[in-house]
Amino acid sequence: MNAALPFLLFGAMLGLMALRVPIWVSMFLPGVVGYLVYSSPDALLASLKGLAFARFSIYDLSVVPLFILMGHFATQGGLSAALFRCAAAFVGHLRGGLAQAAILACAAFGAVCGSSVATAATIANVALPEMKRYRYDGGLATATLAAGGTLGILIPPSVVLVIYAIIAEQNIAKLFAAAMIPGLIAAAGYCIAIAVYMRFRPEAGPAEARQSWRERLVTLRSVWPVVTIFALVFGGIYGGVFTATEAASVGALLTLAAGLVAGELRWPGVRRALLATAETTGVIFLIFIGADMLNAALALTQMPARVAEYVAHLDLPPLAVVAGILLFYVVLGGVMDELSMLLLTLPVLMPTVLGLDLWGLSTEHKAIWFGILVLCVVNIGLIAPPVGLNVYVINGLAKDVPMNRTYRMVFIFLASDVVRTTLLLLFPPLALWAVQFVR
Repeated sequence: MNAALPFLLFGAMLGLMALRVPIWVSMFLPGVVGYLVYSSPDALLASLKGLAFARFSIYDLSVVPLFILMGHFATQGGLSAALFRCAAAFVGHLRGGLAQAAILACAAFGAVCGSSVATAATIANVALPEMKRYRYDGGLATATLAAGGTLGILIPPSVVLVIYAIIAEQNIAKLFAAAMIPGLIAAAGYCIAIAVYMRFRPEAGPAEARQSWRERLVTLRSVWPVVTIFALVFGGIYGGVFTATEAASVGALLTLAAGLVAGELRWPGVRRALLATAETTGVIFLIFIGADMLNAALALTQMPARVAEYVAHLDLPPLAVVAGILLFYVVLGGVMDELSMLLLTLPVLMPTVLGLDLWGLSTEHKAIWFGILVLCVVNIGLIAPPVGLNVYVINGLAKDVPMNRTYRMVFIFLASDVVRTTLLLLFPPLALWAVQFVR
């Protein structure tokens, strides 16, 4: 019974999720049961008494609502339209160029957003009408936007990466630096995937008229707010001028100012941004509470230590162990959202990974490298069937495109994800090279 209890608790959590019970409740209730089995009612009450304060008094958590607010100000402030028009001016004349422009716009918008769903939905509102006007294949258009949205959590600032940094007790600025090159590789990989597909199906992405260099320069001037915000926020972080929390505050203020100056952001938009930030933050913090309760119960079962000990005695290469963990995350991503998945599994799997001899990396570098790998496979869960949250969001905006058509096209982007993740697994310097420049 003792050995089976962790698996019973995990099964109970998945069962509650299947019944559409809120995620934090689905984790909290099995955690309470497990705590009672291994402890006592008095110990449980003593734990609950300080659970919320112990979690929410962590100063670094304040960066979460600030980056979320920055993203909502960017969404409401109309920054997405200028980014897409600029990208389309440079690559729209190519076959599949508007799809590539959507990917580039998602990458640029992700630099001020930090949310996958928000990036996908915001760029879709601008890009979908244009791709329909040029008679793009509906599956290609929706799959492109769903995949492009994942750049919102890969390219800093990333709310998921902030959560990982807090759980793994790592420096947020170093994780942001580590994500930059993989994020650029992801954007380039998606554009290459579109270009390769166009070789076989050129009619799926008709080209628009080529624009002059003068017209292109005009569109470049329109994206200066995003460039300025990114330069100030991340230049401040990497230069040691700001902490991550201070940078998030500056970023939110600058994004608000940019929207107001452009005339796109008015009081109704500010109000929607504040309410959406409060709602999203509330959901995230409740998931924290649920995961903390379940992890406390799992800690009493000594499951993390047992897993680490078991893996250490397996006659497997360390890279094979990491690859197995990543495959586990891909499967788990089909039934859980990325935040719940990280909060629940990292306390169990992190000691295992840090105990492996991987390329002679230090403990800090192993934690940072593994965080980027996890972020890449989390992206796969956002677009892969059967759940693919981004696919559902985009198809909600493009109701005339059957979801199965989107899922068929998503596989060209999943192939790019697999190539990128494999490269990062085999060549850690792709993620760790930029870390050396963070003060």
